[in-house]
Amino acid sequence: MHPPDCSIATQVGIAEYRERVPLTSYAQACDGAKYRKQGYAFVKFLSCGHISTSEVPGNPNVSMKGLYCRLNDSEEVKFFIQETDAPTTIGNHQVKVQVKSCALSPVDVRIFNDLKLQRDTAPVGREIVGTVCQVGPKVTFFQPDDEVVGILPLDTEISGLCSTVLFHEQLLVPKPEKVSWVSAAGAVRDGLRAYTALHTLAHMAVGQTLLVLDGASPFGVLSIQLAHYHGVKVLATAHSPDDQKFLEQLRPSVGTRESLLARVIGVWDAKVDMVESCLEETGGLGVDIVIDAGVKLYDEQPESHQQLPHKHDIITLLGVGGHWVTMEDNLQLDPPDAHSLFLKAASLSFLNDEVWIASTARQGRYLHILRDVMEKLSTGTFRPLLEDPVPLYEATVSMEMVQKRQVRKRVVVQL
Repeated sequence: MHPPDCSIATQVGIAEYRERVPLTSYAQACDGAKYRKQGYAFVKFLSCGHISTSEVPGNPNVSMKGLYCRLNDSEEVKFFIQETDAPTTIGNHQVKVQVKSCALSPVDVRIFNDLKLQRDTAPVGREIVGTVCQVGPKVTFFQPDDEVVGILPLDTEISGLCSTVLFHEQLLVPKPEKVSWVSAAGAVRDGLRAYTALHTLAHMAVGQTLLVLDGASPFGVLSIQLAHYHGVKVLATAHSPDDQKFLEQLRPSVGTRESLLARVIGVWDAKVDMVESCLEETGGLGVDIVIDAGVKLYDEQPESHQQLPHKHDIITLLGVGGHWVTMEDNLQLDPPDAHSLFLKAASLSFLNDEVWIASTARQGRYLHILRDVMEKLSTGTFRPLLEDPVPLYEATVSMEMVQKRQVRKRVVVQL
């Protein structure tokens, strides 16, 4: 059977043409330099069922739009939409994913320098959910039409907001059917961070007491839900009256309808003493685990840091054998602070969830965590704190707000 003339597609419309011609004939008709030489519109058939046209003869690449940021020495990060070519080749163990949703997280520019990733621009949007549309010849975990979720590695060159991305098969896990695209994308990063803090670093156990600082953040909410699920007594701080009201109303979706929190500490109120409240709640023994959202390193800091606890306060409220998990990468401990931790036989851990993807030392544990996060989403244990989904054309403005910490909920772009 001779492949039909590609020029027909430009006359009757792509969708109608696909209905007229069998799939194999259509793929043949729209392939090869023979038909491009005739000057017809080149129609490229993608394995995931999507097509794009290029009016320029001899240009087989399909362009996609993605979100990127410019890396420079300036403190202000610039975001912009840029077109890039769709991936045309696929590695042995790679999976091509058609993106359905992508979550936005603040970009840490310094980590690119720390890892010697020298580049002028960096792709934005790495937590993605989508459908597998093509697999490499040696892929064993997935097949086309599987629904998957994963986090793109730091050295990726394609934004997660592009229509298709390439993943190594060992960086993806299945998405449960009951979990929505938006929920999966919005929970994967914060869920991974909560597991890393509570299980990997703090070794959480039943009956312990946990203090979550800024409990109304997306990460704080999942940490509270995970700790309560495992029988931990949870305290949390609130940065505003609205945050306090939200935290006091948190209830589990299954089981008894008791509050997830034993106490909400409103640090927005100058009359409330966080250390005193924690010691009162624990009978003077202190808490077993503290997860901070940054700390105040010295007294004279910007107004945005005023509600952050001082490092001395955290050490004071920590119990014997306690674990302090910090996200403050510039934390400096003076000798008296270190001595106080020594007297309590307490430990200090730095929370950096990027280490899972930057190193393959614990690849199996990483995949197990992602699977568990998705399972808890499907059972209702995890209920992420999400903004309403935004379209791609609003991604730049939304990302600027995320970078400046102007939104309290997790932002997800729906494609």
